Amino acid sequence: MIKIQSYNDYKTSREIKHPASSAMTTAVAEIIADVIKRGDKALRDCTEKFDGYRPENFEIPKETIDAAYKTIDPEFVLIMQRAAKNIEEYHRQQIREGFEISPREGVILGQRIIPLERVGLYIPGGTAAYPSSVLMNAIPAKLAGVKEIIIVTPTKTGEVNPGILAAAKIAGVDRIFALGGAQAVAALAYGTESIPRVDKITGPGNAYVAEAKRQVFGIVGIDMIAGPSDILVIADEKADPTFVAADMLSQCEHGNDSPAVLVTTSADLAKEVSAKLEVQLETLPRKDMAREAVENHGKIIITETLEQAFEISNELAPEHLEIFLEEPLKYLDKVKNAGSVFLGKHTPEALCDYFAGPNHTLPTDGTARFSSPLTVDDFVKKSSYTYYSKAALDIAAKDVIRFAEEEGLMAHARSVALRTAQKLEDRVYE
Repeated sequence: MIKIQSYNDYKTSREIKHPASSAMTTAVAEIIADVIKRGDKALRDCTEKFDGYRPENFEIPKETIDAAYKTIDPEFVLIMQRAAKNIEEYHRQQIREGFEISPREGVILGQRIIPLERVGLYIPGGTAAYPSSVLMNAIPAKLAGVKEIIIVTPTKTGEVNPGILAAAKIAGVDRIFALGGAQAVAALAYGTESIPRVDKITGPGNAYVAEAKRQVFGIVGIDMIAGPSDILVIADEKADPTFVAADMLSQCEHGNDSPAVLVTTSADLAKEVSAKLEVQLETLPRKDMAREAVENHGKIIITETLEQAFEISNELAPEHLEIFLEEPLKYLDKVKNAGSVFLGKHTPEALCDYFAGPNHTLPTDGTARFSSPLTVDDFVKKSSYTYYSKAALDIAAKDVIRFAEEEGLMAHARSVALRTAQKLEDRVYE
């Protein structure tokens, strides 16, 4: 059964999240070091050890991708194409242009938006394969103008899930490698004989993948350190308990550590949702995993007011927030921290997981307090540029020299003074 507690009980029993265990950190560091040292040989050894087969080649040939596309149910292909269109339409609004200004005569200032050259997308393929993650990661990268998009995805046989291959073809992915785990992250970060080094790694994975991304950050860019998927539902007495329970379980079936939280002003709804969870759990194919998530990481919190409910939500900063209230749009301004917000009883979280358009790669573990969903911005970098004429530099020189001297950086001051008539009596710039 899911835990039910009052607002006051919740406030006095908040849990503190802990970083990755030292054992995991060490194990991942050893894998990364091995890949750096031995390249493809290390990848083959890791694949044999963790996935149970030893590959000769990692890359999936184009012919295999094309053949897989033809084997997929045509109806599902059309669904993925419609989803891709929605995702593209939404993310196209995020494309930015650079700018150039001339605030005064002789001065030009600007910013360029430059696509990354090559990115690596980690696509889960272990306990479940997610073609949707291909679309969500590859389409923004394509819109950003990334020149080469690479997928790595784990398998147990070397044969990649056909749905992933079909989604990759729809999204315009350039290369696909059958490789997963921390070793795949290391290969993307440092490059091997078979796998090229990328500029950034995006996409979700298990705890070892997340830890590997943490460790290679700085060598390459990453989107985020993704933890277990989570959901928080805010509801009152008018909410349908069957719908609420179903939406909570939609996250619990991701993994046995996926939190699902209901915050409600209604004690009756709390009891009804608890009962519906038990009924619906029994019909899930992944019921054992989902039950463990419900019992160990799920909770229902009963508040006295909706203000308290939004207070808890903003404190937890959920990955997915469902506002299960009448006229939900009027509550949107109360949300300060959430990865993605789902408004009203006809907007289940699953809608955006696959189809609506907003990205499903979202900040987890409360990191929505300071981070954002995956966007086109994740696949570009920004570069500023400046031009000053001689006359413009002469005007600014005195201020720049004074600033440099205040910070004790005399070479900075000299570099300006040598170009202008600016000198100070107690300083020599020649």
